[in-house]
Amino acid sequence: MNAFDEMQGTGAGAARPLYERVARWLSESPPETVAARRAQAELFFRRIGITFAVYGESEQTERLIPFDIIPRLIARDEWALLSKGLKQRVQVLNRFLNDIYGPQDCIRAGILPADLILQNPQFRLEVVGRPPPHGVYVHVAGVDIVRTGERDFYVLEDNARTPSGVSYMLENREAMMRLAPDLHARYRVAPVETYPDQLLATLKSVAPRGARGDPTVVLLTPGRFNSAFYEHSFLADKLGIELVEGSDLFVRDDKVFMRTTQGPQRVDVIYRRVDDDFIDPLVFNPNSMLGVAGLMSASEAGNVTLANAVGAGISDDKAVYSYMPELTRFYMGEEPLLNNVPTWRCREPSALAYVLDHLDELVVKEVAGSGGYGMLIGPTASKTEIETFRRKLSASPEQFIAQPTLALSTCPTFVGAGVAPRHVDLRPFVLTGADEVHITPGGLTRVALVEGSLVVNSSQGGGAKDTWVLDD
Repeated sequence: MNAFDEMQGTGAGAARPLYERVARWLSESPPETVAARRAQAELFFRRIGITFAVYGESEQTERLIPFDIIPRLIARDEWALLSKGLKQRVQVLNRFLNDIYGPQDCIRAGILPADLILQNPQFRLEVVGRPPPHGVYVHVAGVDIVRTGERDFYVLEDNARTPSGVSYMLENREAMMRLAPDLHARYRVAPVETYPDQLLATLKSVAPRGARGDPTVVLLTPGRFNSAFYEHSFLADKLGIELVEGSDLFVRDDKVFMRTTQGPQRVDVIYRRVDDDFIDPLVFNPNSMLGVAGLMSASEAGNVTLANAVGAGISDDKAVYSYMPELTRFYMGEEPLLNNVPTWRCREPSALAYVLDHLDELVVKEVAGSGGYGMLIGPTASKTEIETFRRKLSASPEQFIAQPTLALSTCPTFVGAGVAPRHVDLRPFVLTGADEVHITPGGLTRVALVEGSLVVNSSQGGGAKDTWVLDD
C-alpha cells in the first residue's frame, strides 16, 4: 500500500521544504545520540508517572506510551484548513445533540433513521427536553484525523464522551524542549502550553447562569484504578482545581457541594471523567460507587454544569458518524470542510452484501467500539479471523460499519533499525465554551510502531509524537 510520506512527499528524493531542517538535524545526529535521547524520554516519563492501564491484562497493568523523538510537522496553511473544518464539525455535533434531545428535526426530516437514535444505548432519555447550560453538550472534543495525501485529510472518528490524551500532547512538548532544544530552536512552533488556561476559561464560561463570582470547577475522576487517572490528576494540577471522587461531593437542595476542611463548598462546574452509566446511582447504574447521588437532579435544576454533558456519547457512535456529511448540510447549509472516510453501514442490506463479499479488503468496526478493539483489518487478517467476522456480521449487522483500508500517511520514526516511516493519525482537541470555539495548535499524534501496521492506539502498542504547527 503506497502511503503519502509527510517528510518525503510523493517522491524518494529530498525532503519536503517543511521537513528540510528535520532532515538536516537527523543527518547531523548519530543514531546512538538519537537512541540516547529516546531513552532519556522514557526515563522522564517514568519519573513523572505518565502511564496508562490496559484492562484485561494480568501481568502488567501499567504501561508507558512509547515516545518518538522525531516530531511531526504541520504547516500553517494546513492547520488553518484543519481548524476551520474542526470548528464546523464540533458545531454540527452540538447542534445534532441539541436536536435529538429536543425537537428531533433530523429524524422528522428523514436525515437518519429513528431507531439509530432512539434504540441506541448511548441515547439518554433522562435528558430529553433538558438542554445543558448555554446549549453546549460537547465542551471538550477529540477528533481523530488521518491524512492520505498533500492536502487530503479525513475524520476517522469523533470522541465526545470523555476524550483523553491531552496530557500526552502537553508532556510530549515538554519532553521535546528538554531533549531536542537544538531542533526546536530551528522552527517557530506554535505553543500548546496555553491549553490548561483555555480549558479552565472554557469550563468557567459554561457555568450555570446563576453562578456567583468566580465559578468553582472540579475534575471528577473514577479514581486511581482508572486507565487515564494520570491524565485526571495532571489536568487538575495544571488547571489549579480540585481532583475529586464521587465520595468528595454531595447534593443538597439540588445543589452540588464539595467536602472541604473548611466545610461544604458549592460546585458550579464538574469536568467529569466518569461515564454516563456511573454518574448518578439514583438515575443510572444503582450499584455505581463512582458518581454522586442526586447529581442529575442538580443538573436538571440548572445548578451545575457537567462537561461533557450527559448524553453526548451518542455522537461517538460510528453509525452516527457515517451521517455527519448529511447532518452538516442539514444544520449548517454547508458542505463539510473535512470529509468522512467512506463508510458502509452494515445495517443496510446492500451495504452488508458488499461488505461480506469484500471482507479481505475492508476495515470492519463495531459501532460502539473504541481503543482499536473489536476491529477487523481485512488485508492483514487470517482466514479464521475473516470467517469469525463474517458470522458476527451476519448475526448482528447493525452493530458494524466498514470502511476502505486507507493508506495512512507516514512520518519518520526512530525504531530499532534506525529511522523508518511509520503510519500516524492526529487527535486535535477542540474546546467549546459559551461564546467561542478554541483549538490548540497541534494535538496528539499517535504512531503505529510496528512496520506496516495501521493501528495507532496505545492499547494496541502504538506510540506518540510531539506535533508542531509551524508559524513560519
